[in-house]
Order: sequence, then structure tokens, then C-alpha cells
Amino acid sequence: MEDYICPVCGNKDWRSIGLRNGKPYCRKCIAFKGQEPTNSFSYRKNAPIKLDYKLSDEQRELSKRLVNNIITGVDSLVYAVCGSGKTEICLGAIQHCIISGLKVGFAVPRRSVCYELYLRFKSIFVENSVIAVFGGHHKRLEADIVCLTTHQLFRYDNYFDLLIMDEIDAFPYKGNEVLEALFKRSVKGRYILLTATPSKSLLKEYQKPGKDLLKLFIRFHRHPLPVPEVVIGNDLKIHYKLIKYIKYFLDNGKKLFIFVPTVDQSIKLAKVLGLFFHNGTYINSKRENNESLIEEFKNGKYDYLVTTAVLERGVTIKDLQVIVFHADSEIYDDHALIQIAGRAGRKKDAPEGKVIFIGKRKTEHMERAINEIVTANKELQNMLQGDKN
Repeated sequence: MEDYICPVCGNKDWRSIGLRNGKPYCRKCIAFKGQEPTNSFSYRKNAPIKLDYKLSDEQRELSKRLVNNIITGVDSLVYAVCGSGKTEICLGAIQHCIISGLKVGFAVPRRSVCYELYLRFKSIFVENSVIAVFGGHHKRLEADIVCLTTHQLFRYDNYFDLLIMDEIDAFPYKGNEVLEALFKRSVKGRYILLTATPSKSLLKEYQKPGKDLLKLFIRFHRHPLPVPEVVIGNDLKIHYKLIKYIKYFLDNGKKLFIFVPTVDQSIKLAKVLGLFFHNGTYINSKRENNESLIEEFKNGKYDYLVTTAVLERGVTIKDLQVIVFHADSEIYDDHALIQIAGRAGRKKDAPEGKVIFIGKRKTEHMERAINEIVTANKELQNMLQGDKN
């Protein structure tokens, strides 16, 4: 027992290992069992890319580096601000692998983001097969491009020639030893990690030989990130300010996300706001029809959404404004607040947006998030100034 190492997740803690019929098994990853690919899929060797816009010079340069890294056997970390077009940077690498007959996966921690990604790739790689694999949706496991949640990586043992992993700093992947082990286990060839908020240790790791750190601090439309405004007050004041901001945004025809820390708060706040404003609803990790509600929001049925962290990443809405209510909650670290702020101003024809942090106190995480955004904007300004010179 004490010498047993789990072949799936690498667990060797004897306290998490049990016996069944005299044979050891791992309790940490026991839930990760199920159907695996049959390797019977016929892959295409053609992958035309359909985009309604051109990549920026910076995106094209990083795209070429990623392709070269795959050819030369180098793993990559892309450190890019929210809205810089991390997915677009990877298109060339995906195309290269498909043409070369290699298996491609794109993994994200959350189901809602996985589905959004699937829809995007279907519209870009129109002649290729694209599938989404997540909990309750895994009848098909093989395609030219497999979009999947990190929880589904257990199905793909030593499978992907290229695995792209987005949101490596997000729950539930961040700090989860089992999911990290499943990621490593599923990679047969090279991988690309994407993040807007890397840790210092991760940045240091990818400056070593055999790895490549790619940075991009310019959003594709070359406008700065919205710097959050902070509103502090007692319970009565913050509720008054919340309603005042919502009225202002809705009166000006703006779409709005209102982030709250918990599932219960999303339900309760939606009910309260319904007394003042029509055409709003809520989503959270416990509500089953999130995907359809997001589509209805995009199509104009709703003007505002009260949401938990499920919409922290991966969703792009034109002319979106963002409020974080109870931004001083311990659930919001600086990484989460930066990601939430990055929901605003993502479209070329609407590159600006308001981000409001509302709470009873200003936390260190709020200050760090704001300082990080200001620093990124200074990097952008310096780069644009360099282009002029």
C-alpha cells in the first residue's frame, strides 16, 4: 500500500488509497472512469480558417512563434491580457497540427466556457469536425478539434499531439492535483498554456531552456483595459449605489453583468432588482439552463444578468458594463477581479466599458487588481509610443 502510486493521477498518499478485492485503488480519482476514444476517427488533412477580421501584427507574430515551438518541440506559456485574443493566437498552431494529421485538444476548466469555445471553433474551422466534451455530453469523443473541460481529460490517456489549456489559474483546475495530473497524462506531444494572470513561479518556469514565454499586453483593438472604479460604504449606501449604477447603464442602453460571490446571493439579488428593473435574470453554477440564458441575453431578451463566477471568463458581449457587488468578499482575489474586469470593452466597435467594484471596504486584492490593470495599460502606452517612433 505504501509503495503504491496511482497510474492515473500519480497519488501516492496511502491515506487516499483503498483496497478492493485485494487490489489497491485511488480514492482521489475514482470518479474519473468512463468511455475513452476508439481511435477510429478519420481526420481531415485540410483546415481553412474563416475569420471576419484580421489578426493584429502582434497576434500574427505570436502565432508564428507557437507554430515554430510545436515544430521544434517547445512547450509554451502565453501571458496575455484579457481581450488580447488568446484564442486567435492559437489558430495557426491548431491549423498546422490538423494539416499534419495530429490530434488537437483545447481544454478549459468550466462547462459554459467549453460550450462557447465549441461554437467559436465551429464558425472558424467550417470544414472541420469540432466537438464539445463535458459532463453529460460525451457520446462523441473524437474530432479534428476536441473542446473539453479539464474534468474530461481522464478519457484521453497519452492522446493529444497538441493540447491547449486556457484559464490555468481558474477554479476548479487551479491547485487541483488530480486535474493537473490528468492534464500531463493526456499530452502525447506539445502543449500551450494560456493565462492573463500567471503566478510568479509559473513565469519563472517558462523562462527556462526548452520552454517559451510569450507576452501580449495589447488588446486586439489597441485600446486600454478599463480601470475599475471603487465604491465603498455601509450596507444601505452600497445597495443605493448599486441601483443607481444599474439605472444609469440601462437608461443609456448598456448591457450589464452584476457579479456576486455566492449562488444564494445571485438568486436573492435578482429578486430584489426585479422590483426596480425589468428584463433581468440570474445564472449560477447550480442553474441548469445557463447556456440558453446567455444566448437569450446576447439576443436582447435580457438587459442585465446577476451572476456568480461562472461568467468570470470566456464570454464576450458587445458594449458590456460590469459591476462586482460585494467585491470585498474573500472569494475575490486579484486574479478573479482582473478576469471579471476583462469582460468589459472587448469588442472593436465598443472598446470601452465601465467596471465598478462595490463593497464595504477596499481590500488588498482590489488594490492589486487595479494596479495590475494600470501597469498593463502603461505597457500598452509604451508599445504604442514605440510604434510611432
